[in-house]
Amino acid sequence: MLRLRSTVIVLFSLFALCVTARCVAVEAGPNWLVSPELLEHANLKILWQNELPIKKGESLERIIIVDNSIYVLSDHNYMVSLNREKGNVIFSRPIAPAGIPVVGLELYHDRLISVIGNKLVDIEPETGMESKVKNLEFGVVCPAARNSSYFYLSGPDKRLHTLQADNKIQVFEVAAENDSMITSVIADEWFVFFGTDAGNVISIMPNRPKRLWQFDAGDAIAGPIVRDGMSLFFASKDTNVYRLDIVDLMRTELVWKYQLPAVPTSAPRVTRRVVYQYAPTKGLTAINKQQGELMWSLNQGVELLAESEGKAYVITNAGTLVAMDNITGKKLYSVNFAAVSRYAANTIDSKIYIADERGRVACLEPAE
Repeated sequence: MLRLRSTVIVLFSLFALCVTARCVAVEAGPNWLVSPELLEHANLKILWQNELPIKKGESLERIIIVDNSIYVLSDHNYMVSLNREKGNVIFSRPIAPAGIPVVGLELYHDRLISVIGNKLVDIEPETGMESKVKNLEFGVVCPAARNSSYFYLSGPDKRLHTLQADNKIQVFEVAAENDSMITSVIADEWFVFFGTDAGNVISIMPNRPKRLWQFDAGDAIAGPIVRDGMSLFFASKDTNVYRLDIVDLMRTELVWKYQLPAVPTSAPRVTRRVVYQYAPTKGLTAINKQQGELMWSLNQGVELLAESEGKAYVITNAGTLVAMDNITGKKLYSVNFAAVSRYAANTIDSKIYIADERGRVACLEPAE
């Protein structure tokens, strides 16, 4: 009887210690990705933080902003969808076996579009389940584009394959005259634009292989072409960033080109007044969107994270977040972002989305 009582006392004491320890952990608060105290000095606040169930040996790879959601993809192709305003999980599931390429994730009406391996898939945004699947006889070079009637897919055969949207049967294909690889595609109801690794930007009719116009840069188009209204922005490996305006169905006009001090490897980020372009070894350059003139350059800058009230928030290769004044071109302040290894470029609003490999995902926003 005495031994039983002693055992009960010991168990009760251990339980009390566990409860105390749990209470201390809760009182200590979340394991913040970035210190709230540091952010407060920079007039930023944490809107939400979520810790995703990333398994041991797996790491968070990409953050993709699509409409009102963000999609986080691991290197094992496990996807988590989060509401980007509140951070709550909408769905989480594996979308492909590890090692299968996932190319693009775009919202068209009420469906997400992606190419997973050699499959063109429609994904239900609320569940992450595939609703329509088309097995392709070829891989893809860049994300698919579509309008109400067609899908447009660039294949490794240097052809743009056009499939009917309803039954996904191919109706025509087209290629650049120089037979260069098509690396970027944009489509709407009136135009289809594509860029090539030879530096061509070509417009064709959406429903037949008829060329409308062609613009030739000096070298390969770096990353996707960005459309903003009736303007196209793109970087070329000839070291220039270009703005083309679509005059009408048959004509385009070069508005400006800005020469960088290095060869760009990615697409520009285009906001209301600024075009941001990264170039390896030379950092991030901000270009006036209307005149194509230099606003500022940040040698350690890697990516634009967001804009707010005339400020650009830039992550650097030194593990900091830097706020740049887009009026004066001066650096305002920096914040320690040493724990941040994943991020998304947000050109929609002022929210900043950051993460680490372990699965901590946070949303920050300016306090003003």
